[in-house]
Amino acid sequence: MAFSVKRSLRYAVAAFALAAAPAAHGQALDVPSGVYAVDPTHASVTWKVMHLGLAKYTARFTKVDAELTLDAADPTKSKVFVAIDPRSVRTDYPNPEKEDFDKKLGTGADWLNGDKFPQIVFHSRALERLTATTGKMTGDMTFLGVTKPVTFDVTLNGNFKEHPFTKKAALGFSAKTTIKRSDWGFKTFVPNIADEVEVLVEAEFQAK
Repeated sequence: MAFSVKRSLRYAVAAFALAAAPAAHGQALDVPSGVYAVDPTHASVTWKVMHLGLAKYTARFTKVDAELTLDAADPTKSKVFVAIDPRSVRTDYPNPEKEDFDKKLGTGADWLNGDKFPQIVFHSRALERLTATTGKMTGDMTFLGVTKPVTFDVTLNGNFKEHPFTKKAALGFSAKTTIKRSDWGFKTFVPNIADEVEVLVEAEFQAK
């Protein structure tokens, strides 16, 4: 019986892998137009900043909301809206019972100042399609009350007309950019903490 269960499980995994293979290798867009919501259980916004020239300090935000309005016929007409709560920053700083560094970073007036500016917002304005699965998305990012243009390198990792679990149309993207925080007036401890910040995004979207 154990052998039979293991063999069945192995066949199921193999079948799923074969079904997912085209998407995993960057297939062309093959889902319907419409509004897609980010799946918060499969999304992350991570940032990295050089610390004292030694290593890149890495943290993430845990409260990210995003919506994709997809034009499947002409993806360059698609729009993305993202809203991040800066107070949801997580650094894995040790001994939080002694010092709540995440709260200090998320709310401090010299840092992310989330109580005064409770959202970091990105509105896309244009998408330049480079290949079937890559492009550059330019938009406006509002941070600390200042709005500046930002361009992300975007990769479509895969898509399903019907997600194998939720049965909804789904897409998955990776995106990255590098910004200068001083452009938004955020100069705390520059240059000991670098001005340039790498932003890395992983996000799955499902049809509403």
